[in-house]
Amino acid sequence: MALVKLTIPERKRVMVLISCFLLAIAGWLFMALNNKYVYTAKTVLVYKNFPQNKAFHPLQSDTVDLQVEGTGWQLLFARLRVNPQSIDINLDNLKNRNYILFSEQLYGVNKQLETSQKIISVKPDTLYFDFSTRTVKRVPVKLLSNLEFAKQYGISGDVAITPAYVTVSGPTADIGEIDEWKTDTLKLSNVQYTTTTRVAMKQNLLKNVSIFPSSVEVKIPVDEFTEKTVEVPLKVINNREYYNVKIYPKKVKVTFLVPLSSYENVNERFIEAVLDLNEWKQLGHQTMRVNLVRFPDFCKFVRTSPSKVDFLIEK
Repeated sequence: MALVKLTIPERKRVMVLISCFLLAIAGWLFMALNNKYVYTAKTVLVYKNFPQNKAFHPLQSDTVDLQVEGTGWQLLFARLRVNPQSIDINLDNLKNRNYILFSEQLYGVNKQLETSQKIISVKPDTLYFDFSTRTVKRVPVKLLSNLEFAKQYGISGDVAITPAYVTVSGPTADIGEIDEWKTDTLKLSNVQYTTTTRVAMKQNLLKNVSIFPSSVEVKIPVDEFTEKTVEVPLKVINNREYYNVKIYPKKVKVTFLVPLSSYENVNERFIEAVLDLNEWKQLGHQTMRVNLVRFPDFCKFVRTSPSKVDFLIEK
């Protein structure tokens, strides 16, 4: 195929023609994008001015479609960024009824826009709410934790949670099922020292239930543990017939891990070991197992020696 060779004047005329064509398109686009158009933009609702004596539950999604009037430029970039990404809705009228009309709040909603955009209408225009009696309740805080201690270290006492209770409020039906409120999982590794930290409460999945405060302070006492052995006397329980029970041996050695700070204070008085005579009367056992019915919470049991003892019963 033969190529058309243009002279220099002809090439100049072609370039001028192309330039004029491009300028015409740019001018048309500019004029078109400056015109007003109506387009749809999704946004999230943020409720303000909650009714004080009522608990409510929205009966529709918290996302609505805004019918927005704006320029072609705004329509072009609406997919990239909606201003604002959420709008505030005043719930003050819920004191007298169970629905909110957007048409009554369009002026206030339009004042929240950051540009010359104008909201013409909202779909749906009416928001409905389900009301119930509001209840306030105090429930204990439950700490969720995943703690990894350095070798020979561990919790040496009661974990202190401040405050130990949180206040929840909402519909009576929902609040009645709440007996405790969990925290987010506290994760710590290689713990060697007493730790004080702030932990957020677990996210509230019930839209109509509020919680206060939203976080608590947690103090975890930590100490190094060492092994200790004490001799504990044995007691016989469930001897309702008052048999003369002789046990061999009369004491057992209980080995446990104890915090160094409490080593001297913890002795046999902190531990109670018993033998259940029902093992012989009901089960016919010839030896009885040693059971610890009292043991310090801050210590870690290792073993009992012996774990079973012989006995002789004189009727």
